[in-house]
Amino acid sequence: MSISKKAPQRALLSLCLSVGLVGLAQAGGAADTVNTVRGAFTDRMIIKYRDGAPAALMAADGAFVPPGLARMAQEAGLSMSELKTNGLGAKVYKLNKWASVSELQAMAARMAAADSTIEYAEPDRRMYALMTPNDTDFSKLWGMGTGAGGIRATTAWDTHNGAGVVVAVLDTGIRASHPDLSGQTVAGYDMIADTFVSNDGNARDSDPSDPGDWSTAGQCGTGEPASNSSWHGTHVAGTIAAKGNNSLGVIGVAYGAKIQAVRVLGRCGGYTSDIADAMIWASGGTVSGVPANATPAKVINMSLGGGGACDTTSQNAINSARSRGTTVVVAAGNENQNASNSNPANCAGVIAVAAVGPTGGRASYSNYGTVVDVAAPGGNMSTGTANGIYSTLNAGTQGPGADNYAYYQGTSMATPHVAGVAALLYQAKPTATPDQIEAAIKNSARAFPATCSQCGTGIVDAPAAIAAITGGTTQPPGGTANEVESNNTTGTANLVATSNTTVNGSLSSTTDTDYFRVDLPAGKTLTATLNGGTKDYDLYIYNSSGTTLAYSDKSAGQIDTASSANTGTTTSTRYVRVKYYSGGTGTYTLNLKW
Repeated sequence: MSISKKAPQRALLSLCLSVGLVGLAQAGGAADTVNTVRGAFTDRMIIKYRDGAPAALMAADGAFVPPGLARMAQEAGLSMSELKTNGLGAKVYKLNKWASVSELQAMAARMAAADSTIEYAEPDRRMYALMTPNDTDFSKLWGMGTGAGGIRATTAWDTHNGAGVVVAVLDTGIRASHPDLSGQTVAGYDMIADTFVSNDGNARDSDPSDPGDWSTAGQCGTGEPASNSSWHGTHVAGTIAAKGNNSLGVIGVAYGAKIQAVRVLGRCGGYTSDIADAMIWASGGTVSGVPANATPAKVINMSLGGGGACDTTSQNAINSARSRGTTVVVAAGNENQNASNSNPANCAGVIAVAAVGPTGGRASYSNYGTVVDVAAPGGNMSTGTANGIYSTLNAGTQGPGADNYAYYQGTSMATPHVAGVAALLYQAKPTATPDQIEAAIKNSARAFPATCSQCGTGIVDAPAAIAAITGGTTQPPGGTANEVESNNTTGTANLVATSNTTVNGSLSSTTDTDYFRVDLPAGKTLTATLNGGTKDYDLYIYNSSGTTLAYSDKSAGQIDTASSANTGTTTSTRYVRVKYYSGGTGTYTLNLKW
């Protein structure tokens, strides 16, 4: 289970203004770096004086600030200048830098308490146009919202929709004529070389339309039953970029982005060689016999997988795509097993995605493990069909039929939620690298509200990820969390996803030991601080290979501190260990900050 602090709550005010509880902005450049939590900061105060206040206070010359107010502002690291008098007769004061609404509310209360001539004082808060989709089935899209299992796309849409970004969907192809996908695509390709698999009568060509992936009994192997067409790629594409605000059906996470359908799955699945070529082509690389891609994708979604270790072909193709600046997002798999056995989720350089249901806990089918990076809504239909993921589909059992919508579940459904968020981030920062996109998504993920052991750093949080990639607040301030047993090996280590988290733990025997995992971003330094009280517990930091990077073994009653820097260019795992030495069993606190 993740033990990171819960993300800050969003308070609904009279005008639906989101207010974050954060500290005063730092001086110098604060307007650019802090003003990413919408409505959480302002640079103005409103002060209304009572009738009969001294004439000097009521002057509108734009120069006078009462000494008492100026002193209180100075104590908070601020200065004030009068800006105007509003239509209600209140003074509006300009601050020299951004400050949090919560801090200014406290300062306003102190001002009013200290000066009887003040009728009221309050921050001059900023308001925004808020986007509420009119898509008729929007209420079915719990994964887009702010509930326990949602990615908060509804908040991200106030500023970003993925416009200008191409997302390649390597799948069964799509039904681009679906009314919620029409106009949402760029030219794709059918990369299936085998006509039996392609099921459309020809091999590779420029038409990525899904003809259906149905099969008859025994066609996919002895004893294999017949299966109807899944229209899997169409469902995935809808979650990423179905039209928004068209008074119809659903809306995609990045409804302003474009889908590039690259067909790699057909009857009985698809081959690694075709999928590898698709990754290369989609990212703008050259594939023999295939025309150049005029609109290379910044994001590749692969809601597919199989068993075994990551093969060289897949890894080389992923490396090739990443070298051209393309982020690769893949499904962790649906076998309820460690994703280290699922390819390509176990390949390096991908964002591997586990699935949660509406409660925010791991879906029973979802794979898990240390290779998993994050989790996203995948559905849990065992608790009700409506707890699945609703998206675009087709009603045909073999060939195409009527366009429709349906609930599916799986890590295949979780993956496009993350791919859609990646598109939002590329819109926010077009120059971002795949490593920066991955770090922003992972480091800003919010804590799991229900059990999701080894599901990555948390549930993807779209607006927090946007703030991270644009240089704003990458994560909420740390808090406290409780150790979750058993965590006496690196394989069962508790994940700490949020910097400045203080863990309350205990050693129950002289042989007990506790491990905590931190996925340390590039360029960051992890500092671990252990307080064992009167006990003598020791502190160690290891890398993913088990090599000791730092340690502290001070005597009982002293604070142990150890640090480890990630000097590389990608995120690197650190394991922090608390080990018994002497003094008896008991409790401890462990602070992890980076």
